[in-house]
Amino acid sequence: MSAASARRSETPLVEGEFAFNHDNFRTIAALLYDMAGITLSESKATLVYSRLAKRLRTLGLRDFDAYCAMVTAPDATDERATMLNALTTNLTRFYREPHHFDHLRDHVIAPMVDQIRAGARVRIWSAGCSSGQEPYTIALTLLSVLPQAPELDVKILASDIDSNMIAHGRAGIYPSDQVEPIPAALRERWMVQDKANDEWRAGDALRSLITFNSLNLMGSWPMKGPFQAIFCRNVVIYFDEPTQEKVWSRMVPLLAPGGRLYIGHSERLGAAVSHFNSDGLTVYRKKEGAGA
Repeated sequence: MSAASARRSETPLVEGEFAFNHDNFRTIAALLYDMAGITLSESKATLVYSRLAKRLRTLGLRDFDAYCAMVTAPDATDERATMLNALTTNLTRFYREPHHFDHLRDHVIAPMVDQIRAGARVRIWSAGCSSGQEPYTIALTLLSVLPQAPELDVKILASDIDSNMIAHGRAGIYPSDQVEPIPAALRERWMVQDKANDEWRAGDALRSLITFNSLNLMGSWPMKGPFQAIFCRNVVIYFDEPTQEKVWSRMVPLLAPGGRLYIGHSERLGAAVSHFNSDGLTVYRKKEGAGA
């Protein structure tokens, strides 16, 4: 390493309570990429510092050199998982990008209603479900067309890499201001209000439609499908292009013939688009024979 490079590595990247330099950032960014495929540029240094400084206080560490030594140790599996949870972004809300749920209702569920009532199997995957608002919105969309769904062969898989978010989704409890986008009739029928705590809880029938599981999109996928729809929105924006294409391509064989893939407004399918036809704004329909 040149003298200039050495000086840069030792120069504080973020000024704060704990020494945090370029080498520290590179170590943490490399771990995050290896674990989850997430790419971090140094423009995110302040975010990394602010989220992990809490861990250093909790652990009683003096600086990020000590923290990096801890998380890179072979037996530091639990702390690496805690670091991952701290650094993953969990922005979500009920009925986010509402045209997707209108499309799901009108073009996926409504045409299948008679088949579903007759016993047809329906599976939908919310990949990167965060704290649960997306899969609960999918479930409420289903219930708006098919109130009998909890007694039929209808299931939603909700997965996320962040175990804290999975626990939040399973609990299904949200402050009153967060549930305001849910139509009042659906909210009052399928959720339970706790006025004392100014909260709403997903009712048993609503919860029964959803299975929450921790899943790293960079790891193995135990589910077999087929899914009539996959929601993977605002997840791969944190991946580099080769990783994005890998994720999209792995989803193709899991989709049923004509199955839909819903992605975020700023995301693109890249080369994987060859497996799909456009079916609306950021909605893609699997081509016949694709990924078979």
